[in-house]
Parts: sequence; C-alpha cells; structure tokens
Amino acid sequence: MKWAITLLTLLTLPLLFNSVPLEVLRLKTFDALVTTPEPTGYFTILNIDEQFLDEQGGYPLPRETLAKIHNDIINKGALGVGWVMLFPHPDRMGGDDEFSKALQSSPSVIAMPEISNGLYPATVGTVIKGPIVSLPKAQGFLENIEPLKQSASQGAISAPVDVDNLVRRIPLLQQTNNGWVASFGTEVLKILGGGRTYQIVTNLNGIEQVRVRGIPPITTDSLGRKWISWVDTPQTTLSEMNVEGKFVFVGFTAKGISPQLATPIGLLEPHKIQTALSESMLMDTPQIPDYRLFVELLLLIVSGLLTALLIARLGITKGVVSFLGLFFFMGYMEYHFVSYNILIDFTWSLISMTLIATLQFYLNFRTQYKLRQQIKKQFEHYLDPRQVKQLQDNPELLKLGGERRYCTFLFTDVRGFTSLSETLEPEQVTEIMNKALTIQANAVKKYDGMVDKYIGDAMMAIFNAPIDVPDHENKAIQAAIQIHKDMQEADLGIEIGIGINSGEAVIGNMGSDTRFDYSAIGDAVNLAARLESSTKEVGEDIVIGYNTAIKSSKCLTLLKSIHVKGKKERIQIFIISES
Repeated sequence: MKWAITLLTLLTLPLLFNSVPLEVLRLKTFDALVTTPEPTGYFTILNIDEQFLDEQGGYPLPRETLAKIHNDIINKGALGVGWVMLFPHPDRMGGDDEFSKALQSSPSVIAMPEISNGLYPATVGTVIKGPIVSLPKAQGFLENIEPLKQSASQGAISAPVDVDNLVRRIPLLQQTNNGWVASFGTEVLKILGGGRTYQIVTNLNGIEQVRVRGIPPITTDSLGRKWISWVDTPQTTLSEMNVEGKFVFVGFTAKGISPQLATPIGLLEPHKIQTALSESMLMDTPQIPDYRLFVELLLLIVSGLLTALLIARLGITKGVVSFLGLFFFMGYMEYHFVSYNILIDFTWSLISMTLIATLQFYLNFRTQYKLRQQIKKQFEHYLDPRQVKQLQDNPELLKLGGERRYCTFLFTDVRGFTSLSETLEPEQVTEIMNKALTIQANAVKKYDGMVDKYIGDAMMAIFNAPIDVPDHENKAIQAAIQIHKDMQEADLGIEIGIGINSGEAVIGNMGSDTRFDYSAIGDAVNLAARLESSTKEVGEDIVIGYNTAIKSSKCLTLLKSIHVKGKKERIQIFIISES
C-alpha cells in the first residue's frame, strides 16, 4: 500500500494548487450536471434587432427614439426598464432631456461597465453584518452622462470569466476604495423591492449573503458571486411588445453592436446575461462551498485507499466488481450533491480511482503471472502438465510455508549403480542414469504423483500433494509397478528398489530465506525411505508399509515384520502378490 499512499500524495497536488486543467474539468462537470430551472416569470427580454435598426436608419439610435421605446414599454404595463446599454457621451441629436424624462417616469436602470480608469460612482448606503472583509477591488467604472445617471439607477455590468473563458459567476456587489457598487441585476431587484440600501452578511472567509429589501437573502460565495442559472427567460421584440407585468431588459441583438460573451450555453449579449443574473438571484442556485477543497481532498484520499485495498484483497474479478460499484456510487454522490445545489467535484477522485485501480490491477496481474511462472518452474519437471495447469489456475491449492497433509510417499534407489560406474565411461554412466530417472519420473507423473527430488541415483515422490489426488495409495503402488516394469524393459543393466508408505507429514516450501524447495518432512516420510532400504534385506523390489496396504485395493502379501532404523517396534511390511 506504500505505492498507493505515495501516488495519492502526488494526486493531491493538482487539488491543492488548483491546476487549470483540473479547474476546467471541474467546471465542465458542473455545467453538465446542473439542471436549468424554469424562469421566475418576473422578467422579459426585449431585443432591438437588425430589422428595427434598418427601419430607423442604422446605429446609433437617437435618444428620442429610445425615449419613445421606454414610454411604449411602460404604457404596455411593464414594471420597469433596464437599459443594458452605455451612455457615456451626450446625444448628438439633443435627445438626452427627453430620454431622461422617460427614465424618470418608471423604475429604470442603465448600464455602467468596469474599466481601468480609477473612477468610481457615488456609493449608496451599505450595511455590513459581520467581520469587515477586503475583496479584490474594482479598477474603475465608466459612468453615464450626468442627466441620465440622475434620472435612473446605474448598475455594473461586469461579467468576469472563469479559467476556460466562460461566464458562470457574477459578483452581486463590487468593492471600491470608498464603498460598494451594485451589479446591474442587483440594482434591478433593489428598485423593484423599493429598497435604498444593501446588507452584506460576512464571515471570516468573505461574503456569505447579500440582502435586498423585498426578496429572500441571496447566498453567494466568499467573493460575493452568484452562480448563474441560464434560464430561458421569455423574449420579445419591439413589434410584439409582450411586456405586461414584467421588468424588461433591453439590449441589441443586431450583429456588431453589442459584444457577445461566451457562456456554458453559448454566446449571449450583455442584456441576456444580466437578465439571467436577476433570475438567479430569485432562485436557490448552485454554489461552490468554502469547504470544497477539504471535502475533495478527503474524497480523494478515502476513495483512493479504498480502491487499492479492495482490489489488492479481493483479486481481479471481485476487485473489478467492487471498483465499479465504488465508482458508480461516487458518481451518484456527486449527482446527489449537485441536486442539492452543492457544487463539490468528484471528478478528480474518479480519475484517481481509475488510475489507482489500473495500477493495482497491473500489480495483481504481475504478481499472479510471477506466481504462475514460479509454480511452472518449480513443478513442471515433477508434475503432470495437467496438474501444473491446475496449480497455475488455482494458486490457493499451493499453501506456501507448510501444511499438514496425509500423503503417500515413494522412494526409489538404483541397485548396481556403483559397479556399473566402475566399468563404463562417465558419459555412459550419466546417460544410463538419466534414462533410469526419466522412467521413474514419467511413471510418477502418469499416476498423478509429484517428483519431489533426486538424491544421486535415488528419487523421492509424493502422492496427494501439492494438490489432492484421490486414491493416492493405489496410484503410488501402480506407479511403483510401472517403474519396475519399464526398468526391466529398458534393460539398462541395473535394478531398482522401491519403498512406499502413507501418513501425515508437513509439506510446503522448506529451506532458508534465500533458498528453499517444496518438500515433505515427517515420520511417514522417513519410514518410506527405510522401507526402500529394506528391499535388499527382504529380497523384494517393492516394499509397502502398513498404512498404505490397508487402504489399497491391490492384492498384497504380508511378510514377516522387520526392524528399521529409528523404530523400536517391528514394522509390518507388504509386497505385491504374484498374479
């Protein structure tokens, strides 16, 4: 698990330093998950299109024309008008007075962009409830001409973009050197509610709420920003004028007049963005909480460690199932959080889980591959290929370290080898011995036994380990008969003695930390070796112990009991009966 902890430590860095790619991914995820509510019904967008400009002789429109539009809107029953347009210079045609009178006739707001001029409008009364906060200050505003700003409220139309250059969050109030300036949407709601001041609720992190008379408190992030819900506010034209009972946002949709700003739903004109802001202020829209980083770090660490632990402990198949379950659960949890307007991103945790899972699967596969290769290397020369395959497919059958098992043990020893080696060349002796040992190994593997080791011209075999071998007593005897028969047919000029015994022994990997072999130790093993040695004494080629004989279905003959080294009592022995 050390590698997983190290990797998780590295994966926390993009979160801690809020890397740009991760922030973009986070915002795109929110865009996909946040649902769009229905409009509040309080607002309408009036678009001044190219057809109207053509009818009026082009842009700019005389302010007398704007005054007429304003009066027509009010006469149609509108609650007020927000002109998302700039009027920093007097009208060349002298229509400012008429437009000023029209603005005074109803609740009206005109736009004021943020620019780097160091100039700020006079601020209205603002009440701070909580600690004094210091936020990034506006660099200045371009105000409208004096007659118009005296006749209507001014609202800032700042629309800052996120790291991917899309507008998502707009500040409701911007701090200046001498106070606060309201956004266009905030000013609209203030005049509709009949308020004259704002109340800002703060905490140690920054702004918490903005309160305007007549509407519920508006929750913001610590910078006083509101997440925009891009609702489909009804739109109308000058020819339709469907504005009754609505506050109307007026702006240009004619090409080349107003800049279009990029949003998650596409390019929008400024008056549509300010409308969406006003709509959002009346809704419980999503918000990124101040504790977002802590939760995302906690999710990353817990999900990453849990992924590594589950896959490491459960193996590949169960690990895949558990990983997918955890993955989809995390995805559902993000959807659940967003549905409650809490924008906490699970995407980086999901990506990190996938990365950790992939690495853990690789490590599991590598471990399994090494284990399979180790099993093949250790047993391919001593077991039948089918048994080796069974061990590779189920390594659990091979309990490393040693276990107590009831097995049958077979020992062989070549007779006449010494005298043979004195009369032949070493190369000839080696060839004969290799043939003899091959005959023995083939017979053992044929009857599902395992060749445990060669000791010079002797061999030790185990039946019923490392995997279960039903009827292992009879199979050991059959293997002995096969060895004896094949040795005679090979006519190698040597004979063989075989001892067989059954009993419990500790079987597993035995040896030092750096060198070990799969083998068996125990009294039953020692007795099998002694029985092989007794073949010379009793004059038989195959001698079988009592424990093997009583469980064998072969026709066996009981001989006179004998003394063997290491045993006080005499040992009953059996031989294969002549058929």
